[in-house]
Amino acid sequence: MKRAQIQLDEDVYDLLRRRAFQEKRSIAGVIREIIRREITPSDRSRSSSIKDFRFIATGQSKQGTLKPLSERHDEALKEVFQK
Repeated sequence: MKRAQIQLDEDVYDLLRRRAFQEKRSIAGVIREIIRREITPSDRSRSSSIKDFRFIATGQSKQGTLKPLSERHDEALKEVFQK
């Protein structure tokens, strides 16, 4: 095991101390568990594939006089809210 020194805000330290007391563990043990849980690879960190993005599609919008809408979106919103 390696030794590391960190500085904590007082409110974070108090939360750790309370949790350690409630779980009848050391503060260091609680910190090790939290760090291990956060840095251990999980299913959520798997690589994405094209199959994960089936919801993406192409389409067209009726931009009307505000063409190109991507550049004039504020004007388009104003027009919609005024109706």
